[in-house]
Amino acid sequence: MNRRLLTILVVALLVASGCTWIVIHLVGARVAASKPMATVRVVAAAKDIALGTVLTASDLTTIQIAGAAPQGAILKASDAVGRGAVSDIYQGEPVLESRLAGPGAGGGLAPTIPKGMRACAVRVDDVVGVAGFVIPGTRVDVLASGTPPNAPGNSNEQQTQTLLQDIQVLSAGTDIQKDATGKPKQVQVVNLLVTPEQAEMLSLAANSLKIQLVLRNPLDTETAKVPPAAMNQIFASGAPAPAAHHASGRRRPQPVSNTYSVVVSNGATTTEQKFALPEGQH
Repeated sequence: MNRRLLTILVVALLVASGCTWIVIHLVGARVAASKPMATVRVVAAAKDIALGTVLTASDLTTIQIAGAAPQGAILKASDAVGRGAVSDIYQGEPVLESRLAGPGAGGGLAPTIPKGMRACAVRVDDVVGVAGFVIPGTRVDVLASGTPPNAPGNSNEQQTQTLLQDIQVLSAGTDIQKDATGKPKQVQVVNLLVTPEQAEMLSLAANSLKIQLVLRNPLDTETAKVPPAAMNQIFASGAPAPAAHHASGRRRPQPVSNTYSVVVSNGATTTEQKFALPEGQH
């Protein structure tokens, strides 16, 4: 066979194979895209649901989403009715098991307390409550002021100690919702989210000492090492410096001069002459 003809046939075969592969790839992609994607129907919020709300049938709807259902998604509305929301759920958002309290737990503050934590109430006033700006969701430090039990019997010196740091406020009075406008609100009691050990410390301090809350930036989660503050430290800078004493406890005698000086002025000229004291007149 002619070598030239054989070369043309081989090239034609290769071109045909390449075109066939491209056509198959394009047709397969179009067929895959035309297939309907698997969907699933899940329970979602029919309206904005506030923290602590006990869900009813009117609060819920169903939506269809593509792909697999989110982890923990509720598929039947009956599984969510009667359970309290432990966080805000917005309209159209799928309702997840992690956003609801357990069956029978009800609503309000109690279901919002995580496992292993406690809500400890602290009585507040205008000063303790940072002038009303301690609202649900804020973070505070807890200060305790009083006389230490190991202070000397005749000492009434007050000290202040940082008792707890970076503590979340669960509620201000009976309000467990955050104030979207950030307006201050005067209340008599705030509930703090603490561990059981912290709850014991806070309860003991509240009965014996003066408690004050210190508002902090919620993004500042660092725990600072703060030593106790005492009254003598506040006035230490104004205390007079102690007089210097010599090791012997006595003042060193000043040396006695054996001479005396006489200043003589003659017009614009001034001279000073020194003379020795007579014997016995030191």
